[in-house]
Amino acid sequence: MDNLIEIRWHGRGGQGAKTASLLLADAAFNTGKYIQGFPEYGPERMGAPITAYNRISSNPITIHSNIYEPDYVVVVDDTLLECVDVTAGLKKTGAIVINTTKSADYLKTALKGFEGNIYTIDARKISIEALGKYFPNTPMLAAIVKVSGIMTDEALLEDMKGSFKHKFAKKPEVIDGNMKALELALKEVKKI
Repeated sequence: MDNLIEIRWHGRGGQGAKTASLLLADAAFNTGKYIQGFPEYGPERMGAPITAYNRISSNPITIHSNIYEPDYVVVVDDTLLECVDVTAGLKKTGAIVINTTKSADYLKTALKGFEGNIYTIDARKISIEALGKYFPNTPMLAAIVKVSGIMTDEALLEDMKGSFKHKFAKKPEVIDGNMKALELALKEVKKI
């Protein structure tokens, strides 16, 4: 299928990978794209590895399965690099975005020779600065949008402002922090 972008998210239960994948789906939908955003459920519990997926296209999507050969992978928790093969099926033309402060040498070794592009972001630092607590999903959402080019930075920020107003209607004090986290992340994601 032409112009289909497939993304696989790896995180741990409670870190918001599923929520971020659904927010990305909503934002892409609001730019006129066809979308899918779904988690892979199993016996997940807080802290257990989880997987979520996105498909985004300008054409209707007729595939209804997990994603086995993603264009992009998002790793919300770098400890997963040691216990999950996050690059399984990842296209060589694709990219991986990792929430980490680990060295480029460590990452290249942990990724077992992955030849595609590797991007990093310190989502912990960003979320603590912007929100006062560790919520990595908001910075990771911005990072994958920046790396993949699914939409412009401006379109993401505009859409998320509306989404956050709805999502946090009973906690409006967290909207500005989440917006700041998005803005910082768009600037701080780096290719290694």
